[in-house]
Amino acid sequence: MTTEVRYSVMSPEAGVQKTIGGPPPGPGGPRPGMAGPPPRTGGPPPGMAPPPPTPYSPTKRLDTLESKTVYLVDIGFGGGYNFMLQLQEWFKKNMPSVTTIVRRKPGQVFMDDRSDLWEEVKAKGHAVVLGVAG
Repeated sequence: MTTEVRYSVMSPEAGVQKTIGGPPPGPGGPRPGMAGPPPRTGGPPPGMAPPPPTPYSPTKRLDTLESKTVYLVDIGFGGGYNFMLQLQEWFKKNMPSVTTIVRRKPGQVFMDDRSDLWEEVKAKGHAVVLGVAG
């Protein structure tokens, strides 16, 4: 009896699904089409201690949101935009002095983008809700 093993890999850059697979490896060898174990993707070499953590200094928390501008940024997951619209309605009802601006992050959800959105947020906003839904 032959068993087939398949792995699915989603590439956020290409947005394409690739399937790598074939019969399971025989004794003493990798799967056909594979040259060996996958390459290491980061971290210290085996047996070496990881580097010390980098100090992180988050932005100071606002004392209040009253009379501030809050950007509600949908990053593209299903339902995210509708969630941001509901959040905007909540602010209108419960904190009317807060200005909310709903925006959608351009580009693909998993990709870093170099858009004018972040410059706008830095120049005009006081806070951001970066959203995910599903």
